[in-house]
Amino acid sequence: MAEKGTVLLFGHRCSYDAAMTLAQSLLGFSLLAAVVTVTPGLDTLFVLRQAIRAGRRTAFAAAAGIGFGALVWGVAAAAGVAALLVASQLAFAVLRWAGVAFLAYLAFTYLRSAVRGDLPHANLAGAVADTPRESFVKGALTDLLNPKVGVFYLTVLPLFLPAGYPPVAVGALLAGVHVLMGMAWFTIVILSAQAVRGFLASRRGGRVVDGIAGVAMLGFGVALGLER
Repeated sequence: MAEKGTVLLFGHRCSYDAAMTLAQSLLGFSLLAAVVTVTPGLDTLFVLRQAIRAGRRTAFAAAAGIGFGALVWGVAAAAGVAALLVASQLAFAVLRWAGVAFLAYLAFTYLRSAVRGDLPHANLAGAVADTPRESFVKGALTDLLNPKVGVFYLTVLPLFLPAGYPPVAVGALLAGVHVLMGMAWFTIVILSAQAVRGFLASRRGGRVVDGIAGVAMLGFGVALGLER
């Protein structure tokens, strides 16, 4: 007989079946991942900013970096490595403040760019804007240095690991589903941004974009710093 249980998820008590099949696991996690994917947040903001200010190729590189970070968290959660964040206050604090520092760095660069009125393809030093490789690294760091992403995977993904399958392999599979959904969503965001890029990539529009992105990054950093 299948073992039944309940779990508190997003404020609601949900039931689950410990004997779910792999197909049921994929379907259930896919539905949850779809909701999480389209919820506006740090990742979407970062990709949108890159699309408007640096171009389509750089934005897709940022999206790929975010997907890589999510995949790492998924595998870590399935392997039990991410449990360290819950078991150790020190580990959580170190990762949290590293994330705060990274967001503060992004906020500073965006706000200074807004004040200076930097051209779309110029950075603070007047050189070329983020390369796709740099954008990929920044995208990955927005996920890898966000302990809330790790805690999400740790608390949710194990509920969808069916018995009889290698946990790490299934964890990678489920995270891969989330990554594919994310790439589909980011594609919509990037292509939509191209329609308004003409104005927003100008000096005046760039100031607006960088100013909003800088304030938002700062807000995310403050929220993460206050997280317990």
